[in-house]
Amino acid sequence: MSSQPDLYPAPKRALDKSVAAVLSVLLAPVFAVALGAMGVDMLREHRNRGPLLYRERRVSRGREFDLLKFRTLRRDVLERVRDEESHARLYEADESNLTWAGRHVLKPWYLDELPQLFNVLRGDMSLVGPRPWPRSMVENQVAQGLDYRNEVVAGWTGPAQVQKGITESSGFAALDLEYVEACRTASGPELVRRDLGILWRTVKVLARGEGMQF
Repeated sequence: MSSQPDLYPAPKRALDKSVAAVLSVLLAPVFAVALGAMGVDMLREHRNRGPLLYRERRVSRGREFDLLKFRTLRRDVLERVRDEESHARLYEADESNLTWAGRHVLKPWYLDELPQLFNVLRGDMSLVGPRPWPRSMVENQVAQGLDYRNEVVAGWTGPAQVQKGITESSGFAALDLEYVEACRTASGPELVRRDLGILWRTVKVLARGEGMQF
């Protein structure tokens, strides 16, 4: 049995399942808009054709799972990602690699991340926590002495994702570590209140069309 402390208490699990289920229903029209934009884009431009969903192996509490995203990269770029055994995130930073729908519809409003609500429902992720990283990036972070991504459930959003103006990885890590410490020390209801606050800040960021930090 794992000796790790339980950083995913029952009230947080209940919040995740209930909110993710409600959002999956309420956001059905948004899913339809995202899929419609992708469909029109693929009809307009041949190089933007390809699968609607993209799966990439990520880490949550030390375990790998298939992260779900709406595809934002052109088909040729996605093939390059696979050939080089790289990560989509590295290519998404360059807008020239994105499809029209990815650049103008999905990325600004974080819509490419909507399928991760189903990751939350499956228990792969939490609504709030450090973002899930690929195994190689987690191992690099562990080598630097930061192993919290092996301890806590990864999040759909988190304190680092709603804080604009951060450019250094150390700044993101500091916010993640503050949240992980809260997971260790706060009561279940306190953690739920913190999560609800971060979710509300996420809504405000998305409403401004600013997109989200990785």
